[in-house]
Amino acid sequence: MLEFLPKEVREGLEAARKKDLKKKSRLRIRVNEEVFPVLDFWESGFALDAERAPHLRGLVDLYDGSRHLYQCLIIASDEEDGQMKYDFKRKAEAHDRAPLDFAREETAPVALIEGQG
Repeated sequence: MLEFLPKEVREGLEAARKKDLKKKSRLRIRVNEEVFPVLDFWESGFALDAERAPHLRGLVDLYDGSRHLYQCLIIASDEEDGQMKYDFKRKAEAHDRAPLDFAREETAPVALIEGQG
């Protein structure tokens, strides 16, 4: 149906759609010091604006606002409808502290109080 519209109108509609997607999504990809808004996200990958995003490859961080969600190893897969699509080769949850290598008891003390004397 959009094929019958003039080229300028189609481009305007596409620009408005991208702007709307950027506003709705809080997801961001951070590569070194650069940040790119995520237009679409699914279990095995995500999409960025093709005009703004380079062909990324390697390790990136995925954020929801300021909260670090995942550390991902990605590869660019294809470009379609103005979106550059990327696939996850690996997606690991980000943690705010190092994982423990032992089981912590529920009744274990949280601190040690040394005797005075």
